[in-house]
Amino acid sequence: MASSINSASCESSEALLSVQELIKKPLTSVPQRYITRLHNHEPSSVQDETLSHAIPTISLKKLIHGGATKTEQEKLNSACKDWGFFQLVEHGISPQVLKTLKDEIEGFFGLPLEEKMKYKIRPDDVEGYGAVIRSEDQKLDWGDRLYMITNPLGRRKPYLLPELPSSLRRILEVYIVELQNLAMTFLGLLGKALKIEKREWEVFEDGMQSVRMTYYPPCPQPERVMGLTAHSDATGITILNQVNGVHGLQIKKHGIWIPVNVASDALILNIGDILEIMSNGLYKSVEHRAIVNSTKERISIAMFFAPKFQSEIEPAASLTGRENPPLYKKIKMEKYVNDFFTRKLDGKSYLEHMKITDENASNVMKLNSSCN
Repeated sequence: MASSINSASCESSEALLSVQELIKKPLTSVPQRYITRLHNHEPSSVQDETLSHAIPTISLKKLIHGGATKTEQEKLNSACKDWGFFQLVEHGISPQVLKTLKDEIEGFFGLPLEEKMKYKIRPDDVEGYGAVIRSEDQKLDWGDRLYMITNPLGRRKPYLLPELPSSLRRILEVYIVELQNLAMTFLGLLGKALKIEKREWEVFEDGMQSVRMTYYPPCPQPERVMGLTAHSDATGITILNQVNGVHGLQIKKHGIWIPVNVASDALILNIGDILEIMSNGLYKSVEHRAIVNSTKERISIAMFFAPKFQSEIEPAASLTGRENPPLYKKIKMEKYVNDFFTRKLDGKSYLEHMKITDENASNVMKLNSSCN
């Protein structure tokens, strides 16, 4: 999500062709660069169908209208505390918009490689088409992606969204506006549920927003690769649309990977690290990943919503005090994003780095005492 990443180790190379290109030739085994052993050894509940439907379901219509509003708000609050993930139904996004978006994204990933490489990631950046390569021995995800900052408008790269095929650009602009409205509605509801003062919540107004479209091709050995490495999001909230209805998202709960199967017309919302920090741990960002299969392609589009770049992120003052001290350090939003993207994806490791340890808390107390 960063527009300028000051890291000499970040690079993208045309020498690394897309996974789509890789599978055009018959493969009997996966190239070593994509094999990740962790996938084989972590506990998973993939075979447990009873867990695959456990993710909470929230209705936007019930949240805003009708006699069940209070009950639905309680469900939302509980989902954010206990799961960090939920599927959103009756969200108001037009089925025609979603259908047109699906067709256009499929069309983009169906373009010849030379066309897609017009949008390739440039050196020292993470935006664009292709893989972000941080080291020579890095394991690559089994997927092709296009990632772009969409807000503030002044941070849009002129060679990305403005230069996309016109029909894709038009529907993306419509979708972006609709999801902005949806996200702001939800952030407002979450702020009220947490009882955070409005002035502290204003950091999300005209905040940082970005989009990632991802294509996961079938894989001859899906158990040996990862579609998207396990991580938590450096956002306030993320809204995911499983464009072609093929499942692959998994979330980690109680140390077990749970497959997330959602209704065909539902969107998936999840809490990001920033909201966990601002809520002082009341709401939880959750480690998640994407797996692939041997027969079906999977396509998704995710939108990420975060505070303004220039804002400082810390536990909300209205949620902290002598009886409830801050659990996380203060950090500028842009630094958080830059640091996040210059580290390899590794679960919630960066958020763990943001936690105030007992030793740090003791030093803060000593400093405060010496100033009194």
